[in-house]
Amino acid sequence: MILQVDSDRLAAAHHTARSALLAERNPAGHWTGELSSSPLSTATAISALVLAEQGGCELPAYTPGKEPSHIDDIYRGDLSEMIVCSLHWLAEQQNDDGGWGDTDRSRSNLATTMLVQAAFHLTGVPAKYANLLERAEQYVESQGGIAGLKKRFGKDKTFAIPILANCALADMVPWRKVAALPFEMACLPQRWYRRVRLQVVSYAIPALVAVGQARHYHAPSRNPLMRWIRTAAKNRSLAVLESIQPASGGYLEATPLTSFVVMNLASMGLTDHPVVRRGVEFLLASVRADGSWPIDTNLATWNTSQAIDTLVSDKCEKEEVDPAIDWLLGCQHREQHPFTGSAAGGWAWTDLSGGVPDADDTSAALLALAKVDRRWPRDRSAAIRQAALAGVHWLLDLQNRDGGWPTFCRGWGKLPFDRSSNDITAHALRALHVWHDLLQLENKNAPFAQRIAQATNQGLDYLRQQQAAEGSWTPLWFGNENHPQEANPVFGTARVLLMLGELGLGESEMAKRGASWLADAQIASGGWGAAPGAREEGKAGDFEACESVEETSLAIEALLAFSEGDESISSSVEQGLSWLIEAVEEGRHLEPAPIGFYFAKLWYYERLYPQIFATRALARACRVAGAAPTPVGAVP
Repeated sequence: MILQVDSDRLAAAHHTARSALLAERNPAGHWTGELSSSPLSTATAISALVLAEQGGCELPAYTPGKEPSHIDDIYRGDLSEMIVCSLHWLAEQQNDDGGWGDTDRSRSNLATTMLVQAAFHLTGVPAKYANLLERAEQYVESQGGIAGLKKRFGKDKTFAIPILANCALADMVPWRKVAALPFEMACLPQRWYRRVRLQVVSYAIPALVAVGQARHYHAPSRNPLMRWIRTAAKNRSLAVLESIQPASGGYLEATPLTSFVVMNLASMGLTDHPVVRRGVEFLLASVRADGSWPIDTNLATWNTSQAIDTLVSDKCEKEEVDPAIDWLLGCQHREQHPFTGSAAGGWAWTDLSGGVPDADDTSAALLALAKVDRRWPRDRSAAIRQAALAGVHWLLDLQNRDGGWPTFCRGWGKLPFDRSSNDITAHALRALHVWHDLLQLENKNAPFAQRIAQATNQGLDYLRQQQAAEGSWTPLWFGNENHPQEANPVFGTARVLLMLGELGLGESEMAKRGASWLADAQIASGGWGAAPGAREEGKAGDFEACESVEETSLAIEALLAFSEGDESISSSVEQGLSWLIEAVEEGRHLEPAPIGFYFAKLWYYERLYPQIFATRALARACRVAGAAPTPVGAVP
C-alpha cells in the first residue's frame, strides 16, 4: 500500500511523539501520567475538610523528635490557608456563563456548579469574589436546578443523591429533598448485591452507606419500621464501609467518592471514626500545590500498559521498557478484592491500594504482555504466561449473559458502568484472541480454546447488535462534550474496528459499515472530533467541529487496516495523517483534550493520552508507508 504523505515529515513526527513519550517515564521506569485538576473534586474535598474540621477531627498527635508529615503541617497550622488557596483556585475556574466544568478546559455543567456553590456556602468566603455566587445561581437556574440535576442523571442515583446531600450540608436544600438510600442493603452478603437492584452502581457502595446514613440521621423516615431497620443497620454498615476502605484511605483513589463519605459521616458527629480519619488523611495527602485536586490519584497501570504496547510494537530497545514490564506484572491482583469481591487475576487502573480490578485495564495489561512475549519470547516467558493465563480466566468469568463485558462486576445491573459496553467488549476480545494464539490452545488445551471461541462469538454477537444504524459504536468510558449526547462514537468505533481487523474480520459487513462511518466522520480540517460526516464545511449540523489529537490518532490507527483498495478511506487516512503530523510539529500532541469519562459523566483529561495515541498511530503509518523510524537519540 502506498500512502501519499511526506515520508520524512511522517518519520520526524513519529520521532518527536515517541521521544516525548519515553521522556515521561518516571524514575522507576514506568509511566504515571497526570490527570487534570478538577473543580468538582476540589469543591467536594473542601466541603469534606471543612465539615471534618468543624466536627473536631484530629490526626495522630505530633511525636517529639519526629519530623511532622505534610498532612500534620496542613491540618495543625495551615488548613485554613490551604482552603483559601483552594477556593481561590475555584474562583479562577468559573466560566463566563457563571458555571464550572469538570476541568479547566470543560464546558460548565450543573453538577459541578452546584458542588462549587456548596463549598463556598460552607466556608463563608464568597464575599471576596465579586458576583461569584450570583452568577453561579443564575447558571443553576438556567439549567433547571434540582429538577435539571435529576434529569441529567436519570435513574442512576450514584451521583445525583450525593450532590444533593452536599448541598443539604451547606443549607442550600432541605434534607427531605435528598432521596433516602437503602444503606441497610450493604449489610447483605456481597454476592447478593447484584440481586437486590440497588439504585447506585457497584463501585458506589461507600456513598450508599455514608449518604444513606446521613439522610437517616438528618431526616429519618416517617415510617417507624423503616426507621428501626435503618437504626439497627447503622453500626454493621459502618463496619462494611471500614472493611472496604483501602490502606490509602481513598475509596477507588477517587477524591469525590472519598469526600462524600467524609463529609456525610462528619455531619453525623463521626469525625473520630477511622473511616473519616483515614479519608481526611487521603484528601490532605493528595492536594496539589495550587490547591486543587484531581478526580483520581493516577492511572499508572493503564498508562503503562498502553505505553508498553505502543513502544514494543514500535520495535523499541528492551531497556526502554524493561523496568515497566516487571512493574506491570507486579500490579496483577493475586487475591480476591474486598471492594467488589473480584477474583484474583485482574488488573486495576493504578497500583495504589484504592485500585479495583476491571475488564478494560486487565485487557490492556494482557495486550501489552502479549507484545512483550512475542518480541522477547525467552525473557520472563514463564512469569508472563502464568499472569496471562490468570488474566484470561478472569476476563472469561466476567462476561455478561448478553455477550458483552462490564467494567467491574458480572451481572450487576443496567446502570452505567455496570452494564456491558462496546469499548470494553472489543478490548477484551482483542486480549482473548492474542493469548489464544500465543498459548497455542487449540493444540494444548482444546476445551479452554473452545471456551474462548464461544466467548468470542458471544462478544461479536453483542457488538453486532449494538452497532448503530449508521455504522458506529458508542463507548462507555470516553465521551465528547461537543456531541449532543456527550457521546464519543469516533472513539468507540475506532476501538471496535481495531479488534475486527486483528481478528481477521475486516471484510465483515459490520466492519465495512463501521469503517465507512468513521471515514465519513472526518472533519473538513482532516482531524476527528465530535462532528460526524463533516468533511465539507457546514455539514456538522448541531455538532461543533472540535478535533483532538486523541480522536484523530485512534481513527487513523483503526482505518489504516481498511485503506488498502478503498480510495475513499485511503484519502481519509492521508488527510488525517497530514493533520496529525502538523499537530505534532506544532506541539499539540502535548495538549490533552477532556474526552475521558470517569463515573457519572465526570470528565477528565490525561496528559499522556495524546502522546500514547499519536505515537501508536504514527508508528503504524510509518510501517505501512515504509518510512524508516528515526532512532530516538538521533536528530531527524
